Amino acid sequence: MSTTAGQENYTVLVVEDEPTLATAIAQRLAAEGWTARVCADGQSAVQTAAQIKPDLVIMDIMLPVMDGLEATRRITAARPVPVLILTARDDESDKVIGLGAGADDYMTKPFSMRELIARCKALLRRVERAKIIAKNSENEKVLDYGDLVIDPTQRIVTLHGEEVHLTPTEFDLLATLARKPKTVLSRETLLEEVWDWVDASGTRTVDSHVKALRHKLGPEMIRTVHGVGYAFEPPEGAPARPSAK
Repeated sequence: MSTTAGQENYTVLVVEDEPTLATAIAQRLAAEGWTARVCADGQSAVQTAAQIKPDLVIMDIMLPVMDGLEATRRITAARPVPVLILTARDDESDKVIGLGAGADDYMTKPFSMRELIARCKALLRRVERAKIIAKNSENEKVLDYGDLVIDPTQRIVTLHGEEVHLTPTEFDLLATLARKPKTVLSRETLLEEVWDWVDASGTRTVDSHVKALRHKLGPEMIRTVHGVGYAFEPPEGAPARPSAK
């Protein structure tokens, strides 16, 4: 990633097997001053990602040779990188599966290029902000809730002594909620603090990530307050506030 005339020249890997759509996305990214590389199948995407080390990946789910979910798993396992998945089906279970594979966000086809670029910019801003937070959180205390332990510095979560593998977004969402136990945070607040969005257009994204977290941590850890948002509930027998470590 380089800077030219004050503008970040991000490299984005576009994985889409529909030529017209892939070209349109690449052209729109180029208009932002970014470099776009296009792959038409999952296998070549994994190979290309290893070579060019993109700042962001836009990944279609339905791909030949290797589907987008498996490609996402392999790309994010090799190197942390934000992934925005594209799905043709507006099915909540598909989105949760995609997020569980390592994606940070999703969009349902058809979508507007303006919205796509807004989502990409938000993900890239989060990466830069995460670096600053990581530097500033070197001395941040571990959130110890007994059976659940969250280490902000190492970005590690353990449940009953076993490490739970969370995506970067899942970790940020859990940590944001756990820092204020039993406090209800609205979807809009979570969007702003975790995703760096300033509008409510992505509240369903919050819901999908909460479902993915519940799948990994158990349904009782995050409480839904209907019409408002979510609150973190410490495990049974754990202190209401984290003990210092």
